[in-house]
Amino acid sequence: MDWKQIKPQHYHVEPVEHICITNLVKLNDYDRLYENQNNLQHPCWIEFCEKNNTTVQLKEKIVDLDFSKDVMCLWFFKERSDGTASYVHLDGKQIEYYPNKFLISKSKNIKLVTTTRKYIRNPVMQVDIDLKTYNNIVAPFQK
Repeated sequence: MDWKQIKPQHYHVEPVEHICITNLVKLNDYDRLYENQNNLQHPCWIEFCEKNNTTVQLKEKIVDLDFSKDVMCLWFFKERSDGTASYVHLDGKQIEYYPNKFLISKSKNIKLVTTTRKYIRNPVMQVDIDLKTYNNIVAPFQK
């Protein structure tokens, strides 16, 4: 992940400090990882984690997130055939649940809000980011 791609328009302070960015990971890389989302031991995932010095966990549903993390870094893996409108609420702010979208925040007040859904999965990768990395990412945008 190239954190330098994050621009001021991706950084928000309302209702809480967060970053929201689509395509932080190149689409070709995302597609390969998406196809192997159920096998985190696949070479493409091992390479991704090593390259980015991180670990990831697939969560089938937003409610399965590990809220003990200092930083919530969510990478949405919405099903390609899922055309239903879905939103993640971060402290009440509505954020579209789109494929290859990142939501990064220290806030734990995260839930999925959906209209009628024919899919029971709403997969998300929870990416491990430590507090120091998060602070380095947001530092250029804080005034």
